[in-house]
Amino acid sequence: MVAVIGDIHGCYFTLVELYHRIKKIYTDIPVYCVGDLVDRGNHSHSVMEFIIDEKIRFTPGNHDFMFSHYFKNPGSIFARSWNLNGNEMTLQSYEGWEKDIYRHIDQIHAAPLYYNTPDCFISHAGISEQYRHILDPGYKDDITEIEELIYNDYATDRGVLWTRDNLLNLGKLQVIGHTKQSEISFDEESNALYIDTGACIGNKLSAVIIHESEVVDTFEENTHLNDII
Repeated sequence: MVAVIGDIHGCYFTLVELYHRIKKIYTDIPVYCVGDLVDRGNHSHSVMEFIIDEKIRFTPGNHDFMFSHYFKNPGSIFARSWNLNGNEMTLQSYEGWEKDIYRHIDQIHAAPLYYNTPDCFISHAGISEQYRHILDPGYKDDITEIEELIYNDYATDRGVLWTRDNLLNLGKLQVIGHTKQSEISFDEESNALYIDTGACIGNKLSAVIIHESEVVDTFEENTHLNDII
């Protein structure tokens, strides 16, 4: 059994409240996040510190990669894109904490692009249906076959950080963020659960409890106004 939290986007106070509600009931299960920890909300620095301190496992999102590349690889497409994707609040959140930037970036780059747990497959944007024609017909029996595709293709529009495609049915539940929904949404055809419920636009931060590809519980925390105003 695992807990998975949706896109946080700098909403620190919302995250803390949601996380403690989860741990009060599910004391011992691992907690994951589908990425986009930073940008748009007011407290990206505090979110990163909390994620690290609480040992929350995460897959980096496209916003996390844009942030890290801005400082580590400023000529990359990720770095150039960051100026157009809500970086102002992230930079402000690190004022006075500049010494933490590269430590946080190291955590982002150390994080895997997906987790294939016994209960579900976790990534930021999901595995595109476009990969179907590349994979052997028996890919559902060995999901690790797609690892090379994921790591070679992560910067493209169909990659695991960016895709808005229909998703590939992996034979187990995919839990993803990236594509905002007003509510937690399940796509039956792709067996994919979308859990980015727009915390950074004033809706809510959501989390799911998954056991063997089944949702056994959900948590929602309305966005705290001090995270976005």
